[in-house]
Amino acid sequence: MKCEKLDVWKKSAALSAEIYIYFQDFKEFGFKDQVTRSGLSIPSNIAEGVERVSDKESYRFLDIAQGSCAELKTQIYIGMKISYIDLEKGKAWIKTLEEISKMIMGLKKRYQSNDKRLMTNDEAVPEQSDA
Repeated sequence: MKCEKLDVWKKSAALSAEIYIYFQDFKEFGFKDQVTRSGLSIPSNIAEGVERVSDKESYRFLDIAQGSCAELKTQIYIGMKISYIDLEKGKAWIKTLEEISKMIMGLKKRYQSNDKRLMTNDEAVPEQSDA
């Protein structure tokens, strides 16, 4: 698999495993399930994205992975606020998620077409102007 060579996949898979271990004995199933699913979605979508044949599909799955980063980050903030997640642990996870998100952004750039336009949802997303 190509994904196993990517630092972003390794880092996100390690974070997902750490989250599963952290919540292993946690009794609040709803929160535990949502957080672990979000965490698992990141490396899973990275893997699916880099294994796709078309750049358009690869970009779409990487975009989903990046969205899952934001989802997990939100859940961690809430978990810290309601004392489900230790503050220091939560801050460390958020820092890791910010690094992962930046790495995904870099990887997504590889899959953009040569003319700096990417077709998503059957519509072209134009390049941002500096004006």
